[in-house]
Amino acid sequence: MTLIDAPTDITIFLVDDHPMVRAGLVGMIQGERGMKLVGEAGDGRDAVRLIPDCKPDVVLVDLIMPHLDGIGVIEALHPILPDTRFVVLSSMLDPDAVRRAVQAGARGYLLKTASAQELINMILQVKAGRRVLGPEVTDAMIANEQRDVPGADLTQRERQILALMVRGMSNQEIADQMSIAVPTVKFHVTNVLSKLQVDSRTEAVVLAIKHKLVPGD
Repeated sequence: MTLIDAPTDITIFLVDDHPMVRAGLVGMIQGERGMKLVGEAGDGRDAVRLIPDCKPDVVLVDLIMPHLDGIGVIEALHPILPDTRFVVLSSMLDPDAVRRAVQAGARGYLLKTASAQELINMILQVKAGRRVLGPEVTDAMIANEQRDVPGADLTQRERQILALMVRGMSNQEIADQMSIAVPTVKFHVTNVLSKLQVDSRTEAVVLAIKHKLVPGD
């Protein structure tokens, strides 16, 4: 007869400096089949002291806490607990903080406004080895990256005109090529310069070539 091991619960440690938040999370975890709370801490320093002995599968950690913040906790523990998955639970949606948390070793980042089911799903996914960001977090990261890329907000028509500018065409030549009026070309060129935050056509062309904003020949 072959014995089959029964599935073990996902062990979870909570780190949050707000007692009411911890109480709510404790209730959620204790009411969820297949999950087990193994400890909690009210600040980052206590978390670093207590978590290594527990060796939890998942640590839910707040970002802003006294003594040591959530990123500091992850930086301290991730190297010595490589199998533990860290999930940041925060009320702060800052793309830079998300980036630093992920670089420190966080496998998930979720806003505290998320539903219990969203948190449960994230715990299951990070335990399975995935890296997961909450939907609002993902949207904020995408928007932030787009702001950092020159020309990300150019329309298709503006990109067409920029491509012709790169080819050295004048406003009249662009108008003839696209079968539109010269004032319309001037309007789009002005928008292109504004969105690229440059003062001249030459600067726009240099930026377009540098960042490959238009297809090459």
